[in-house]
Amino acid sequence: MSIFTTSSKIIITCHKRLSPFLQQEVEKLGYEIDHKFITGVELRGTVNDCIRLNLNLRCASQILYSLKEFVANSPEEVYKKLLDYPWESLLSVDGYFSVTSNAKHFTVNNDMFVNVKVKDAIVDRMRRELGKRSDTGSSYDKAVIHLYWNDRDAEIFFDTSGQTLAKHGYRKIPGQAPMLEALAAATVFATKWDKKSPFVNPMCGSGTVAIEAVLMATNRRPGLFRKNYSFMHVIGYDSTIYESELQQLQQQIIEQPDLKIIATDISQDAIEISKVNAGIAGVEKLIDFDVCDFELTKIPESSGVVYFNPEYGERLGDAKELEETYARIGDFMKKKCQGYTGYIFTGNPDLAKKIGLKTSKRLEFYTAQLDCRLLEYELYGGTRRTDKLLSNS
Repeated sequence: MSIFTTSSKIIITCHKRLSPFLQQEVEKLGYEIDHKFITGVELRGTVNDCIRLNLNLRCASQILYSLKEFVANSPEEVYKKLLDYPWESLLSVDGYFSVTSNAKHFTVNNDMFVNVKVKDAIVDRMRRELGKRSDTGSSYDKAVIHLYWNDRDAEIFFDTSGQTLAKHGYRKIPGQAPMLEALAAATVFATKWDKKSPFVNPMCGSGTVAIEAVLMATNRRPGLFRKNYSFMHVIGYDSTIYESELQQLQQQIIEQPDLKIIATDISQDAIEISKVNAGIAGVEKLIDFDVCDFELTKIPESSGVVYFNPEYGERLGDAKELEETYARIGDFMKKKCQGYTGYIFTGNPDLAKKIGLKTSKRLEFYTAQLDCRLLEYELYGGTRRTDKLLSNS
């Protein structure tokens, strides 16, 4: 039995509050979701399906393929149950694997102890069956095995991703306080942008939001930028499956000669970093970069999206000093972005009130340890424009 062609439970994890956007992505690929939860979705498929999912998904973190479910009341029982699994059919004695876990059991106060039990079961089984064992360690660039254990219920997974998918592989220079690529992608999904009209990103920082926008508009998938996954390091891997999927990604790229993506920042260093990252992603020529204060950003005379991700006092800048900046952002959107839909991503609701415009929608997100909101503003022009500043309550 090969896991590459045998159907089993698949859990796709994501960061908190990204699951609605992850679900949309998975369903657009033609898969049916069996269950959804706050940090992921569940479906059924083979590891060959996992290959396709790994290469295509923008909002995912890990793609886990279920190997075995069992009941365990102690770490020793975990060891015994895993000793019975035929690891020699999955892991090569000349290979390398890592173990991760999510354990919630009264006998456990250290996940590392559980990881060691899983590792011991695997290597002891391989020694018993083959007389040799794989190397192990804490690097996640080869095969990765994951244990989920909650109360009595335990499940062992093959983590087909290895290193997280939430980092898309093109951002080699992160800049200051960068937004995670998966989060940036989800927030762009959450906007009303049609992927054809202008997308304007003042205060762009390291360029992540603008880059994710142009990648979506041209249908460039994350698999184009990453060349190593856990599924490549187990017995039964057929590189022709991966190469076929990769070729499809390349063929699916959409040319958008009239696409207008604008990214500006007052920092020359930030723009240089953005250009490097966009170059690695192959989209530098599709973004109009400019060094300027956000108020000098050129807004095309049409409709589209203007997206701000300003500092919000928790990581960079002082909240008091930022009050004036938020007020200026609101004034800029009101006066210069009429006909657009405006978005501000922030983790500071008090600063958000200084924008002085009425939100049409508040979308919940989460970054690091902070609740954030993507605030939406309909920036009507002509007679529908509201000249009086409204409270953002």
